[in-house]
Amino acid sequence: MTTLVRGRELAERLVGAPGYPPEPGDLATFSVLGLRLPVRATLVIVVLTFVLILDQQYDFLHRDIPFGRDAQAMRAQAWERIVLFGLIPLLAVLGLRDDPRRYGLRLGDWRRGIAWTVIGCAVMTPVIVAAAGLPDLRDFYAVSRAAPVDLAITNLLDLVPSEFLFRGFLMFALLRVMGPIGVVVATMPFVYAHLQKPELELLSTLFGGTAFGWLAWQTGSILYGAAVHLFILTLLISLAGT
Repeated sequence: MTTLVRGRELAERLVGAPGYPPEPGDLATFSVLGLRLPVRATLVIVVLTFVLILDQQYDFLHRDIPFGRDAQAMRAQAWERIVLFGLIPLLAVLGLRDDPRRYGLRLGDWRRGIAWTVIGCAVMTPVIVAAAGLPDLRDFYAVSRAAPVDLAITNLLDLVPSEFLFRGFLMFALLRVMGPIGVVVATMPFVYAHLQKPELELLSTLFGGTAFGWLAWQTGSILYGAAVHLFILTLLISLAGT
């Protein structure tokens, strides 16, 4: 009986049902041709659409930097995403006179976050080892290989802003106007952002993106999903290039 009780306690620590009640600013609306829209969530969707279009067009990259997926191009793209996926959404939050911590820029429930980070990395390691040997993924990622430290830095610069854009800026805004379904809705643009990736990875982003969103929802922070995402991508590129 004691073991069962401890198991339940452990499950409650790992899996909860956090709430994100809206503040008055989250519920403020405006009308456009009869559409009554929430100000904050609508602005978030507009900004996200805008920065994703710019990212696809590489408008922030210097033209003397070669396009492609080699290490140099990937580092340049990472710097671009710090601006597009990080700074611009952050300025939008501040422009709304809101607190960035409400958008996942905090430690949150760090005990739960660390536990799920370790579990996620452990579970995904054999999956990534197997996936890295598949021809489509190997051919796509081999060109991006670099020294482990350089690769980790590039991915860190890229993925933290990316997690903030999708799981922080967008998802937490949606959670406060539509509830937990916002975790799933915020995954859709994340999937579309992977349309140029190999088919298997594209299909996996629906589940992976939802898992990252669930982790952010559980912890109130984007940091733990970013850590798992960083581990997965760095391991995949490292193995694909061997």
